[in-house]
Amino acid sequence: MSCNGCRILRKGCHENCILKQSLEGIESPDAQVNATVFVAKFFGRAGLTSFLSSVPDSQRSALFQSLLFEACGRTINPVNGVVGLLWTGNCHLCQSAVETVLQGGTLRALPEFSGMTASPKEDLDIELTSGWLRPVRGMTGGGKVNRRTEKRKEPTYSLNSDESDTTKFESGFVYQQNQQGNDTKLLRLFF
Repeated sequence: MSCNGCRILRKGCHENCILKQSLEGIESPDAQVNATVFVAKFFGRAGLTSFLSSVPDSQRSALFQSLLFEACGRTINPVNGVVGLLWTGNCHLCQSAVETVLQGGTLRALPEFSGMTASPKEDLDIELTSGWLRPVRGMTGGGKVNRRTEKRKEPTYSLNSDESDTTKFESGFVYQQNQQGNDTKLLRLFF
């Protein structure tokens, strides 16, 4: 007979099942199912199995509990996770989140931890005029001019370098100016 974890993940179960060993610390079958689904959604089924198979049998239950706490912590505090909750003295929030998951509830990020409480700043329209920054103008959907700056890295060539030319530039493009002053882009692949 399949364990609750394998049954919900539709996975073959056997006598030495790693999920069965991992769920021993959770008493209720429904709570085992809810915890397995939540952790598997967060880390992925293959990731969960990989984590659990990488530790000795005696530590699998503790690892599963740790993964459950981290998944809950990252869900309610996406920036710092369970460590951030512990650091700020809010470990009770993580414990409440774990209890909610075990009971089959859903979790959402708490606004005070999501980093989204401040309203986004409007475009500051900063004009940078350094020699290696060049304003780029383009059209946006409403016909407005979109001004932003694009960094251009000056090409550096070395005859003694073992490095490929394409790795010297972030995008792999080489910028050259022709006689009319127009910029041309060349992708260095085979020359």
